Amino acid sequence: MKVEQMYTGCLAEAAYYIESNGEAVVIDPLRDVEPYLARAAAGGATIKYVLETHFHADFVSGHLDLAKRTGAKIVFGPTAVPNFEAYIAKDNEVLKVGDVSIKVLHTPGHTMESTTYLLRDEQGKDYAMFTGDTLFLGDVGRPDLAIKQGEITREDLAGFLFDSLRNKIMPLADDVIVYPGHGAGSACGKKMSKDTQGSLGDQKLFNYALRADMTRGEFVKEVTTGLVDPPQYFPKNAVMNKMGYTSIDEVRSSGLQALSVRAFKAAWEGEEALVLDTRHETAFVKGFLPGSIFIGVEGDFAPWVGALITDLKQPILFVCEVGREAEVVDRLARVGYDHPIGYLEGGFEAWKAAGEEVDTIDEMGAEAFATWFNPDACRLLDVRRASEYSAEHIVGAFNFPLDFINRNMSQLNREQKMYLHCAGGYRSVIAASILKSRGFDKLVNIPATVLSLPVSC
Repeated sequence: MKVEQMYTGCLAEAAYYIESNGEAVVIDPLRDVEPYLARAAAGGATIKYVLETHFHADFVSGHLDLAKRTGAKIVFGPTAVPNFEAYIAKDNEVLKVGDVSIKVLHTPGHTMESTTYLLRDEQGKDYAMFTGDTLFLGDVGRPDLAIKQGEITREDLAGFLFDSLRNKIMPLADDVIVYPGHGAGSACGKKMSKDTQGSLGDQKLFNYALRADMTRGEFVKEVTTGLVDPPQYFPKNAVMNKMGYTSIDEVRSSGLQALSVRAFKAAWEGEEALVLDTRHETAFVKGFLPGSIFIGVEGDFAPWVGALITDLKQPILFVCEVGREAEVVDRLARVGYDHPIGYLEGGFEAWKAAGEEVDTIDEMGAEAFATWFNPDACRLLDVRRASEYSAEHIVGAFNFPLDFINRNMSQLNREQKMYLHCAGGYRSVIAASILKSRGFDKLVNIPATVLSLPVSC
């Protein structure tokens, strides 16, 4: 038996590959399915099942393309109603894979169709469980992403989750390995550990949601307290995962069109496209296409695209480092952005060489800013999340979270000079690029946290 976790840091997402005696299973695959095909080919195995723990909200799964490429059967747990051919397993049903078996445990709560898959080894011993968003290390899945107005509340879902954990998961042996769907950094939970696998026994000891003496009411209160609004793309990705989507091969065919400077400009105007610059932030601030938006592919690219570009059908042109074009298209598709229409051939250097107009963002070093800063005469925007700001912030800074920049932009004065900072410079450059594209010209980026200034906790 072979079990491999395939973790994607940008999305804090874990897919899984299980292989036994020539047969394999993939659990919660990403949309670019080549790595799973390569694993199966290397082991001489046939992918028999694609198991989905639920209709994901934070990424578009690769279940459809993987099933099409391999002939594997897509499996969901009880109550799932996908708009495509799939096998809906029964609670406690056992699926055979080579010499091992996988037991289907219906664990509603995060969503109603949420399912945990319990892997048993060749001797029939419970070995590991793949919990999706039902149980994380240190946390449980948030119960507010699948609310149906007038039908179910987050408190209802939290109650179902309490029952699922107590009746299906906690009775299992302490040595069963917990393989969750996400790790720290995902918006699908609140207190996730940085670890990506652990034992159920440790979770019973240290996970607040698995306290043995916790009442149902206490559980519901704890898991529903402190929830922030999910990123705007979450419900849209959930719909795609349930209803179906365009093959990633078609997305690649459209997005990987190399456009000359002239063709790029024509597409920008004719298609009313958004231009996305995915280079490193230090390169972007020194020169970029006027009106383009920065979201660097080396950072948390896909989640920020999903949070900030509100229309999944928005035509997108992009600028990137030469050789990273396919990576950009795949990472856009992972969160449902299926309408890239091409990239600037030769990158930013081709634009500059053609004599086209170039914009920049002013910067001031952290030490210089610390010496000069006067909170009474200067507008300093801290674009980190509210929780980060509340934990510690520069005295006199105004919290303006990047997550909600589109909603809160009306609070700003275009005539006032503004200085922006975050924790390391990535998010502040994203914010500055968006503000620049909306007509805010008096901007200065502080490329690192100003540590020598007074802070408030």
